Amino acid sequence: MTDADRREDLLRYLRRGWEALLWKLDGLSEYDVRRPLTPTGTNLLGLVKHVALTTSGYFGAVLGRPDAVEWSDDEVNADMWAKPGESRELILDAYARAVADAEAALTELPLDHPAHVSWWAEPDVTLHRIAVHMAVELHRHCGHADILRELVDGAAGMVPDATNVPGDLDWPGYVARLQAEADAHR
Repeated sequence: MTDADRREDLLRYLRRGWEALLWKLDGLSEYDVRRPLTPTGTNLLGLVKHVALTTSGYFGAVLGRPDAVEWSDDEVNADMWAKPGESRELILDAYARAVADAEAALTELPLDHPAHVSWWAEPDVTLHRIAVHMAVELHRHCGHADILRELVDGAAGMVPDATNVPGDLDWPGYVARLQAEADAHR
């Protein structure tokens, strides 16, 4: 496998994740993209904001490049929710800029380009390691978004044209079977 093949693999997985995460907002109201759905406040627009900021940082300053998104906020966990005055459009614009910059970094720089992540135990790595880390991080958050979107309106799956969810399953019956199995272990 050549470096060009590795680069295309990384870009393909990152692009799938970036697309999937955005799809989770499609058709939802401002309320539904902002409302906290877990005890820790996880929400769809907050996940997009978080991914925008981490993508910008890892493909920016960590690689010795400027961040595509400038955002300063000293509040703990401020990257996980849309604060007053932060519109969906503002966050989606930041996300688009961060994604475009990440794609540019992966296209223009060699995979062995040095990177420095000061908060990692072994801080000196390469663009390749950053891209792998970000693909894993991104898809972890896509999993969170999958569950949140299903809780909001039942929409499930990876992307609209390839949901990877069986369409002909009797979901209420299936869930009842799972519940009965769980109940047997009370």
